[in-house]
Amino acid sequence: MSQQDDRRVSWNERYIAQGELWGADANRFVASELDGLAPRRVLDLACGQGRNAVWLALQGHTVTGVDISDVAIEQARAVAANAGVAVELIADDLLVWEPEPAAYDLVLLSYVQLPEGSRQLVHAKAVAALAPGGRVFLIAHHRDNLEHGIGGPPTDDVLFDEAQLAADFAVLDVIRNEVVLRPAEKDGVSGTAIDVLLIAEQPAA
Repeated sequence: MSQQDDRRVSWNERYIAQGELWGADANRFVASELDGLAPRRVLDLACGQGRNAVWLALQGHTVTGVDISDVAIEQARAVAANAGVAVELIADDLLVWEPEPAAYDLVLLSYVQLPEGSRQLVHAKAVAALAPGGRVFLIAHHRDNLEHGIGGPPTDDVLFDEAQLAADFAVLDVIRNEVVLRPAEKDGVSGTAIDVLLIAEQPAA
């Protein structure tokens, strides 16, 4: 079995076993920061069960979501149908799949936690997908969360910080690149999760 197949099987098993893995509502930062945007073409990378993609479609955007888990994509299709919105949903590996170049006004990466080489590859694809004037919106677990926060991945190889994001998106105009905090709970224990939020824009043609 290939590494790609291993990743797909692993994610499929998680989505089958745990139901709404990330909850039903859009991520709090997605909802607060992207509310009220004029309709645009959006790409949601690693869209999972579609909570952000469907929320964005409900705001009037034209949304494409991609995820390696075909189970998650089928669940996302059901969520979109129940919400009465159309979302283009694609089951594919972000390390292999290529977005339409310069086609999207907004590219969303919500907790796409990958090791360095894969992270840089996916971030480069996000940049390539941006239309002139388009923006990347990224929210992720910060490296500091491992020791000082709660929840998130248990190893630092898939965590990153502002300096790494600044390097990954150096060709864009960075608008925000900062630590943000949110209340979280793990195993019945409440605390504060440490995230990093980046908003960066492709210069207009």
